[in-house]
Amino acid sequence: MAIAVISLFILFYSFSISRGDISGEVGVNYGRLGTNLPPPRISVRLIQSLLKAKRVKIYDANAEILEALRNTGIQVSIMLPNELVVNASTNQTFSNQWVRSSIVPFYSETLIRYLLVGNELISSTGNETWAHIVPAMHRISHSLKVFRLHKVKIGTPHAMDVLQSSFPPSNGTFRNDIALPIIKPMLHFLHKTRSFFFLDVYPFFAWASDPTNINLPYTLFESRNITVTDSLTGLIYTNLFDQMVDAVYFAMKRLGYPGIRIFIAETGWPNGGDLDQVGANVHNAATYNRNVVKRLTQKPVLGTPARPGLVLPAFIFSLYNENLKPGLGSERHFGLLYPNESRVYDIDLSGRTPESELAPVPPAMDYKGKAWCVVAEGANVTEVAAALSYACSQGNGTCDPIQPGNPCYKPDSVTGHADYAFSAYWAQFRRVGGTCFFNGLATQTAKDPSYASCKFPSVTL
Repeated sequence: MAIAVISLFILFYSFSISRGDISGEVGVNYGRLGTNLPPPRISVRLIQSLLKAKRVKIYDANAEILEALRNTGIQVSIMLPNELVVNASTNQTFSNQWVRSSIVPFYSETLIRYLLVGNELISSTGNETWAHIVPAMHRISHSLKVFRLHKVKIGTPHAMDVLQSSFPPSNGTFRNDIALPIIKPMLHFLHKTRSFFFLDVYPFFAWASDPTNINLPYTLFESRNITVTDSLTGLIYTNLFDQMVDAVYFAMKRLGYPGIRIFIAETGWPNGGDLDQVGANVHNAATYNRNVVKRLTQKPVLGTPARPGLVLPAFIFSLYNENLKPGLGSERHFGLLYPNESRVYDIDLSGRTPESELAPVPPAMDYKGKAWCVVAEGANVTEVAAALSYACSQGNGTCDPIQPGNPCYKPDSVTGHADYAFSAYWAQFRRVGGTCFFNGLATQTAKDPSYASCKFPSVTL
């Protein structure tokens, strides 16, 4: 009996230390797709002093950032960029050289603990890349052993679209095209190396896609009387975040790997967005992020209904509002800080500041009124010309006013004509799914661009 107890203790101890220091400390994603962002040394100081974060994730292995993180005690996650994954998967020498140059010079004093192979590769790259993900993880793992970097765990972040079904959570299932050829070998690797399944969880996008049927307070961790019961397990959910996470736990279990831990690689809520992006505001961003920090740092540890008491490490997205990110306006408004180093709203990622001591946030306000769609500042004129041609080819008479002799023909320029065409297209097709986007060439405005006898069509929000 004594031998059995000792053996059990050794097994438990080895399992515990194999994952390093797993804590509920919430970190921050440090992206750099913005202009006039503070340099790394100032950014690291802000991460420590304003946000009180003990973890940071970057989207490459930038030497200047890793140098700034030396001797700070901040745990670091770095990334092999998407464009290098195929090289790493097919060439061990390349993998060794990348690890040698990117990690080895900093490892002893910069706490690099996670190395992520690509970012949302299944969602953002063609399927010709997918087969390279797990081989790249194996080669990088070998490289870490070559240089005796034993404290670094390997993973790769996934978006929720790796799931084929997610409701109820116990019905969580990976997509048929990736479950067996990609995900199952990956889970085997994560199990063998005692690493994490890194997951990007954004309740905002789920709610924004169906605000009629998904309750906003439930999404913001603010629901007092709304719960969702999993009809197959009887598990009761009080927020959408837990539902999404548990759907992935059940999907992994379905492939035979129930014990792999989840690490939240990204979660957050936009503090702003396009005029028609309801719910993207400072109030909701502060509410969601404060509540998710409170939940993840709570003692005793809450976990999720399917994994109660299990620590869920996480990174909030993101450090700054990044004005160069493509996509809808919300993509450029996930920051906790503005590029001028001021807070978007008060938040303590350590979870130690009582909510009553955090600065109040403004009430939730969504834009109501007329809106127009015009060419975005700095848009490529050649691409705008192609988008203008597309907009004018849709509908009936969409671009008649910008034809020669008509009220909106002058100024006779690509941008001038596109301003009108984009607004006309949006006004005509918004009700059937038309957007003011045009591959990032357009932006929404509440300022009427009409002039003289040229009246621009508008939408009413």
